Amino acid sequence: MRRPHSLPPWLSHALRAQRAPVPWPAVVRGALAGGPLLLVAVAAGRPSSGVLLALGAMLAGVNDRPGPRLAAVSRLGGPALAGALGMTVGSFIGGALPTGALIACLFAVLGLVGGAFSAVGPVSSSAGTQFLVTVAIGAGMPLPEPAWQRALLFAGGAAWLILLRLLLPSPVRTKGLGYLYDGERAAVASVYEAVARLLDAVGGPEAQARRVALTAALDQAQDALRPGRSAATRRLRRQYSAALPLAEAATALAWTGEPVPARAGEGPRRLAAAVRTGDAPGALPAPARAGAGLRALDEALLRAAEAFDGAAVHLPSGRRRASVRGVLRRVAGPAGREYGVRVGLSFGASAAVAQALHPLHWYWLPATAVFLVKPDLGPLASRALCRAAGTIAGAVLFAGLAAVLPQPLGLVALVAACGALIPVATRHFAAQTAVVTVLVLSLVMVGGEPQASWGRITETLLACAIVLVAGHLPLPGGHRGGGVRVRLDVAHDAAHAYVRHVLSESGQGAKGAGGAEGVDRHGRWALRREAYRTLAQARAAVDLAAAELPVLARHSDGSRQVTVVLERLVDATTACAVQVDDTGRVPEQHARRIDVLLAELAA
Repeated sequence: MRRPHSLPPWLSHALRAQRAPVPWPAVVRGALAGGPLLLVAVAAGRPSSGVLLALGAMLAGVNDRPGPRLAAVSRLGGPALAGALGMTVGSFIGGALPTGALIACLFAVLGLVGGAFSAVGPVSSSAGTQFLVTVAIGAGMPLPEPAWQRALLFAGGAAWLILLRLLLPSPVRTKGLGYLYDGERAAVASVYEAVARLLDAVGGPEAQARRVALTAALDQAQDALRPGRSAATRRLRRQYSAALPLAEAATALAWTGEPVPARAGEGPRRLAAAVRTGDAPGALPAPARAGAGLRALDEALLRAAEAFDGAAVHLPSGRRRASVRGVLRRVAGPAGREYGVRVGLSFGASAAVAQALHPLHWYWLPATAVFLVKPDLGPLASRALCRAAGTIAGAVLFAGLAAVLPQPLGLVALVAACGALIPVATRHFAAQTAVVTVLVLSLVMVGGEPQASWGRITETLLACAIVLVAGHLPLPGGHRGGGVRVRLDVAHDAAHAYVRHVLSESGQGAKGAGGAEGVDRHGRWALRREAYRTLAQARAAVDLAAAELPVLARHSDGSRQVTVVLERLVDATTACAVQVDDTGRVPEQHARRIDVLLAELAA
């Protein structure tokens, strides 16, 4: 029987949607953000001010993700400040310069800078995007407010959503820890649950996928926990630190396939429940010390129970923040240069085309191009397809609703409804685009512009064409896939640093199951975390590149095999580290396996 032909990667990626429970707290925040602000402004006779307030709340809502409340101040506030700056710059450009080639050239330069800084990290990417989008809105949307008022109103709308993010109570009741730390609790508890799921899968076909999930949980918890002196913060950091040796032991057991008792996952699950509720974990399962991996697991459970009881443990120092020099190095690196040039080309060209088509209302096309050219939203072809489909669906839906809803209150209600739907629609780029299209068309109609659904479809299709061309143009003096190569190089260096550290521990003596004398286990755990984190980032970059059209995907050929070998190397080194703790030396079979993987990686 012949197997049916599978879809090409770029198309299958466009049809793939994320699965997740409905984030009800974010839904409530979205409903209370832009809609009420717009209603107050309309009642006060200042609809254009309400449009700016709601725009700030909307763009902040797009970045609103589950996670720590306190971290949301920087995760949402940084892009909001960049958006306010962009609104100011765009307003001055639109007011001081005549439409034409000069504005298009300025947009290209701003796109180059904003795109390069977007390569620094997720927050920088959101900040760069909001800066460029608000530059286009400030320059191309006729509004009565002066530049400084536009910026303040935009920032005020984002600040309102951030305030809701901080103050609205959590649906989960806990003891001891304040509701402000519900995101951190959930992140740390997810680590223990991921350890339990990995132990359940030891020896089975799902073990590798569960190990990848454990890495993701550790990454999220590490990002969630910030240095602090409060009792709640220190308690959570102790619990996270206690999870590191558990993760190491579980990873070693998964690599060796050593038989694990069915009750092994019960201990981490009780610890996870204790993190979520603040209660004591209670009695843990009886130890099973049949081998090095199980002995390491039982030792880690014992230490974790002591940490939950308040015993002093080594607190992780967290990842060091990038220095100014490090940020500039990323901006000027291969990924920053490539992304900056393509954003600049797309932003400048779309501004030129938009001004030729609509001299008064020309912001839609360049703003759409900025969202399309973002690589962290998926492969280029997938982004263009989803954006076009979402815009068409949203525009058609809005045209029907605008014909029957009372104005302006019906449009205000539509803005509130779309704000509530954004957190759910983030599961798929096309769905998110459709919701945002309805919301933005509602805002501009409240602001006094005529209903323009069909024109927005045309402009979106033009933006898709511009970005597809800019994304496939060969760059002079450069190579494609710079972001993938950078990620692979970083993961390669982190893996080798981890291997060298573990192999150097074998000559430092042993102290039975308690660990080797003089061994820097905390340093080893930090290196292991960095190796797995950079490996996950490299794998994500490779998967993204592989889902591009063939003309782009070929530039990353062979990268997936490098990540596979790196994964095996880091897993084997983790299993070796557990053996070093147990016996004080590297077993011969582990040494041979590491040598083979190093040779394969070098080849």
